[in-house]
Amino acid sequence: MAATYDFYCERADQAAKAAANATLANVRERELRAEKTWRGLADQARAVAVQREKVEREKAEQREAEAEAAS
Repeated sequence: MAATYDFYCERADQAAKAAANATLANVRERELRAEKTWRGLADQARAVAVQREKVEREKAEQREAEAEAAS
């Protein structure tokens, strides 16, 4: 997760910086839209990673319970 999430955050930060430095309104708006999109992708990547960890934890607990029941 970290690599993808970090990448998306970096791109969002770059877009925000470009928007702040833009002199043309259309360029500023484009960069702000890009920032919003990159932040959305970062949030989605984080949510997917959290869900994946939850599923893995639940599977591990289930395997443990099955192993205890079998012994």
